[in-house]
Amino acid sequence: MKKITLMLAVLVASLGFQACNENKKNGTDSVENAHDANDIKEEKGTGQDDDDNDFAVKAANGGMLELELARLAREKSQSNEVKEFAAMMLTDHQKANEELKALAGRKNITLPARLGNDEQKHVDELAKLTGSEFDKKYVDLMVDDHEEDVKLFKEAADDADDADLKAFAAKTLPTLQKHLEHITTIDKNMK
Repeated sequence: MKKITLMLAVLVASLGFQACNENKKNGTDSVENAHDANDIKEEKGTGQDDDDNDFAVKAANGGMLELELARLAREKSQSNEVKEFAAMMLTDHQKANEELKALAGRKNITLPARLGNDEQKHVDELAKLTGSEFDKKYVDLMVDDHEEDVKLFKEAADDADDADLKAFAAKTLPTLQKHLEHITTIDKNMK
């Protein structure tokens, strides 16, 4: 009887661990959920290929991050240059995000509904800072983020399989390059 009880306890515990593991996979990270949904659509033949899906998800997640950080910068920055840059981010990335959202809808690509967990950590960290410490961290994040964005959009503009995604990337790339130049100048002026 003790063996049966012990075996049942082990079985229940292992099922509980498996269920916890499944919850980590499904549900908490909007970016992972979008990737999973797109993988299913691709397997069924109703979506885009993996590289195009990945570009759209990364672009949407990056755009949302830049909007969230720009909102914080408009509130918390002590630098007029940083506030002006944040205003430009709000205008340009809101427009690009809306275009991408409409394009994704036409192409049956699922985009993240909210920031991915890693990007949310950046927002949470920045929200705790004030003054020049905030400005420095925001500028550092924007330099790194725009370097990644330029690379991502250049690759998509050159290599995306879907002509509309390729055109979107090519159209948006000059704006991102302008952002990178601007934030790099701000970064140099802060040192």
